[in-house]
Amino acid sequence: MAAPVLPLPQVKLPSVPSTRLTSEQLYWRSFRTPLLISSPSNTPIHHISQPLASASASAASLQPPDIFTVTTGARVQLYSVRTRKLLKTITRFDDTARSSEVRPDGRILVAGDETGTIQVFDVNSRSILKTWREHKQPVWVTRFSPSDPTTLLSASDDRTVRLWDLPSETSAQTFVGHSDYVRSGCFMPGTQSANLMVSGSYDQTVRLWDSRVAGRQVMTFKMSAPVENVLAMPSGTTVLAAADNQVAVLDVVAGKPLHLIKNHQKTVTCLSLASQGARVVTGALDGHIKMFETTGWNVVGGSKYPSPILSLGVITSGPQREDKHIAVGMQSGVLSIRTRLSGEQKIRERERQREMQAILEGKLEEHDRKVAKEQKKRGRGWEKRFRGMDFVGEGVDIVIDSQETKKRKKEKAWEHDLRKGRYAASLDQVLAAGNQITVVTLLTALRHRAALRTALSGRDEVTLQPILKWVHKSISDPRLVDLCVEVSMNVLDLYSGHLGQSVQIDRLIDKLRRRVQEEVDRAQNAWQTKGMLDMLKVS
Repeated sequence: MAAPVLPLPQVKLPSVPSTRLTSEQLYWRSFRTPLLISSPSNTPIHHISQPLASASASAASLQPPDIFTVTTGARVQLYSVRTRKLLKTITRFDDTARSSEVRPDGRILVAGDETGTIQVFDVNSRSILKTWREHKQPVWVTRFSPSDPTTLLSASDDRTVRLWDLPSETSAQTFVGHSDYVRSGCFMPGTQSANLMVSGSYDQTVRLWDSRVAGRQVMTFKMSAPVENVLAMPSGTTVLAAADNQVAVLDVVAGKPLHLIKNHQKTVTCLSLASQGARVVTGALDGHIKMFETTGWNVVGGSKYPSPILSLGVITSGPQREDKHIAVGMQSGVLSIRTRLSGEQKIRERERQREMQAILEGKLEEHDRKVAKEQKKRGRGWEKRFRGMDFVGEGVDIVIDSQETKKRKKEKAWEHDLRKGRYAASLDQVLAAGNQITVVTLLTALRHRAALRTALSGRDEVTLQPILKWVHKSISDPRLVDLCVEVSMNVLDLYSGHLGQSVQIDRLIDKLRRRVQEEVDRAQNAWQTKGMLDMLKVS
């Protein structure tokens, strides 16, 4: 009796070094499913904001409104936190709008524009409730007080900071002291700091104002560059100030800087709190956003965007104000909204990743058995676990079949062609399937049978392309370099006389040449670095 034909054992590639992701990195990477929305007028996204938590006890018990605002061009857009859909658009501006914010109760919106006009809108009807025109230059900041729902703050290029009272027709207070554009400002949080405000200006200063001290600053911090943004920390004792490519951590109690963050390459334009104030997110003109922990101010996460970032906001939801979205506004006029997976979405995403990993490792059947076993454990009761078994009572004969009951795995088409010596057909099939492990397994078997050259011979323009594409894709993997080089040398030896006859083949050969040159350059740089490190070690 002839020996049974056994399936070809799969090649097991050695594991490559990998960096284990920290819990922080995993957290920030869970913000996925990006939604990209272009501005209707293709203008930059100037400002993103969400209603702040109110400091009053009565308002704090209310659910936060399900909206956040995006300011672009001469319009303010209101989006739903829950669905990320556009709810309303307010366009009643004479020029470009620069800032907007919704009051914590979600009923009133305030916005400033390029003409210096401040307008207050009813969110539901979009009607104008109040118009102030005291600022003579663009208004870049409009904020509601977290402690008083009728008090607002504004800051303008006319170098003034003003306080407004909703029922009044004129500003309640004007703070003068900056000598250049005032582009940022906010209220200090906490009941103890209810009368304090902070502003940042292009005169390279951050100033602290007290509404009880008529029109004068109570503290001034000198910066090294124009101040683009300021952010008050929830403690009420610390302020962040973005100037050039640095962010200064300022202690308003001690009146001195505590730390200087230098992780961006270009100007930092926006700051936002995250994780209930335990993290700070920064955005810059280098297209990067970075996340910092607020103890040692170390980077714990980051992401790259295709355009300079002008605005960002970590959008929260629920009574606990948990991070829900990361909204980023870019110079290109594109708004990016990335959402954090939660609940069933996380489970499905985890299962999908496990299945994909099993496919890449060639362990899909083992994965399926494990999933089936887990589902069986979750089955209902004893009767489900023993479904299909026939119990006929005492006296039943127990028969042990000596025949092998385990069925051998059905031979695949490419394995059949390999066994029959149809090497080219077998290679075409595995390349079409695209499973990396299967391709490596077959090529290794062809090397052992001295049939690799045979499998590569006699090909035309169409059948040669998949081989070149696979080599181009795989040659950067250090585990496959030897195999890719051998395949490439055979292809060049067989078809070098035909170069110049096919545009597609010539293009693939040129791409492969450039890829090899890139890998050679990397290897040379690595050896140079190793040499320098060895010299340092000796010295």
